[in-house]
Amino acid sequence: MKLELLAPAKNLEQGREAINHGADAVYIGAPAFGARVAAGNSIGEIEQLVRYAHLYHVRVHATVNTLLFDHEVDDAVKILWQLYHAGVDAAIIQDLGLLECDIPPIELHASTQMHNASVERIKFIEQVGFSRVILARETAIGQMAALRRATQIELESFIHGALCVCYSGQCYLSEYLNSNSGNRGCCNQPCRSSYDLYDDQGKLLRQGEHLLSLKDFSAAQHIRQMAEAGITSFKIEGRLKDMAYVKNVTAYYRQLLDNMMLHDGRYRPSSSGRCHFFFTPDPERTFNRGFTDYLLVQRQPMANTATQKSMGKHLGKVTKISHNAVTINTSETLMAGDGLCFFNPQGRLEGFLVNHVQGNTFLPNRIPVGLTEGSTLWRNNDQAFEKQLQTKSAERKIDINIILSDTNDGIQLHLADEDGCQAYATIDCVKVVALNPQRALEQTERQLSKTGDTSFRVAHFENHCAEPLHLAAATLNELRRRAILQLEETRRDWHLHHRTHSPSLAVRQANHTPYFETALDYRANILNSRAEQFYRRHGVTQIDYGVEKTHDFTGKALMTTKYCLRYELGLCLKQHPSSRGDLYLRNNRNWFKLSFNCQQCQMTLTAAHIAHI
Repeated sequence: MKLELLAPAKNLEQGREAINHGADAVYIGAPAFGARVAAGNSIGEIEQLVRYAHLYHVRVHATVNTLLFDHEVDDAVKILWQLYHAGVDAAIIQDLGLLECDIPPIELHASTQMHNASVERIKFIEQVGFSRVILARETAIGQMAALRRATQIELESFIHGALCVCYSGQCYLSEYLNSNSGNRGCCNQPCRSSYDLYDDQGKLLRQGEHLLSLKDFSAAQHIRQMAEAGITSFKIEGRLKDMAYVKNVTAYYRQLLDNMMLHDGRYRPSSSGRCHFFFTPDPERTFNRGFTDYLLVQRQPMANTATQKSMGKHLGKVTKISHNAVTINTSETLMAGDGLCFFNPQGRLEGFLVNHVQGNTFLPNRIPVGLTEGSTLWRNNDQAFEKQLQTKSAERKIDINIILSDTNDGIQLHLADEDGCQAYATIDCVKVVALNPQRALEQTERQLSKTGDTSFRVAHFENHCAEPLHLAAATLNELRRRAILQLEETRRDWHLHHRTHSPSLAVRQANHTPYFETALDYRANILNSRAEQFYRRHGVTQIDYGVEKTHDFTGKALMTTKYCLRYELGLCLKQHPSSRGDLYLRNNRNWFKLSFNCQQCQMTLTAAHIAHI
C-alpha cells in the first residue's frame, strides 16, 4: 500500500523545500478562494511547482476551499480550469455548489472544512464524485477504521500542526466578532485570545487565560495505527508557517514513515527518491505550543491556557542565579542569540535573550524579575538550529542505472531509474582506445556519475563499449547532460499521463444520490444558489442559508467542539455532578455562554448578553 506524506506549501519556494525534505505531495493555495487568504499563489508559480514536483512523482493539491457567494462561483470555476491545465493533481474544495458547474476532470478532495466526521456524510461525498475525504481532526483511530470498512474513498488525516478548537467549518466566532469568516479564509483566531471565566453566580473562576487555545497536534506516536486503520495520506498543517517549520516537520515525519516502511513491507512511499538530511529533525525546535495527540486514542487535557505563543523546546531548570549570570541544568547546548522563555509568577510567558554562554551558564540581556532558582526554561528561538535550516539542509535523489555503449559514430548513454522510466542520449565523437584500460574505465564512470545538483544519483554503472575508450571529460559531461534532461521530461510526461482519474470522476454528472437529511440549517454553510441547487437535486427540501449570508446569529452556536473546558479544569460533570451550572466567558465587552452535552462530550459556545455579572 502506498502512503503519502502531505506537506504545506505557502509558496513556490516552500513547496520545493517540502519536496526536498521528503513530501510525497504538497498542498498550495490557489490565486483566490483558499482557506488561508494570506497564502494565495499565481498560476505561474503553481505551474513551476508542478514541474518540480512531478519530477519526483510528487503530487500537487491546490486549495479552492472557501465558501463562495454567487458572484464568485464563475471565477472559482475558471481557477479550477487554470489549475487543471497547469498540471495540478487534485483540488481541495468545500463549496458543493462547484459540482453544479462545468469543472475540469480533476480529482476533488473534500476539505476538512466540510466537517467530515460521520459514515453517512463520507459515503455521500464518495457517491457524488470525490476521490478523497480529509477527515475531521476529532476523528479517533477507531472511527478511522470504521470509516475504512464502510467506504472505499481515500482517507486523509492531519498528523501535525495547529488545532482549531471548534469543529472545522462549524466555527462562526470570527465572523460574529469581526465579519471575518474562517469559512471564507479570513479567521482572526479569537480562540487564541485571552478570556475570563465566570460561573452562573457571577464568581470569577479564571482571569486572563487562553481558555480556548489548544496545544499543537502530534500523531507521531500513532502513525502505524493510523495506517492500519486505513489512512493513506498523512497531512501536516501549516500553510502560514515559516520555512524552518516546513523543512523540520516534513523531514521528521519522512523519517518516521521510512522507518515504519523499513520494518513493514506492506507500505511504501507514493513518490520517488530518497532524502538525506544535513540536520537532525526535531519538531520541538520550531514553532509549537506544546503537543497533544488530541482525541486519537482517548480524551486527555489538550489546551495550553497559559499562552498561545510558541514555547519551543524544554531545556531544564535554573539551578543558580548570581549577579548577571544564570546557570541551568540542561543537556542542550546554548548559543549567544538564543531566545529563552519561562512562566513568570503571574503565569505569563516571558522571554529574554542570551548574550554570552560558558557551558551551562549564560549571561542574558536582562534577568527578568520573576526568574528564580527552580524556574523552568524553554528555548523558543534556537539560533544554531535556525542557521542549519537557512542553508541547504536536505537533498533528494532518485537512483538511476547507467549503461555506456557504442554507436556507429560515437557513444550512447542509457539511463533507467527506480520507477522504470528510461532515457537515451547519443553524441558523435572520435573513439580513441585507451592505453590504460582500467584507468580509463574508472575515469569514465567517475565523470558520468557526477550528477551534481540534478535529482539523480548513479546507483550502478556498466560500460558496454567494445573497447575501453579514452573519452574527454567535456564529451562525457555533454552526454550526461542530454540524457538527464531527457529523463527529467520522461518522468514528468509519465506522471501527467498517469494522473489518477478515478471512477469517481464519471460519477459527478447527473448524480442524484439522496442526501441523508432533508432539512439543513445554517451549519450546512450554503451561501450561493448553486449549492442550494446541489442539495435540492439530492433530495433536500428545507434549506437555511449560512450566517455569512444572513448575518443572523440569534440562538446559533458560534462554536461546537469536542474540547470541554469543564474537563480541562477538572470540573467534568461525570466526575463532579455537583458542579452543575452554566459557565460564561468574557473577552472585553463580549460575553459567551458555554453549554455542555455530556452524552456526546461536546461543548457549545453561544453569544450571551450579561447584565448581572
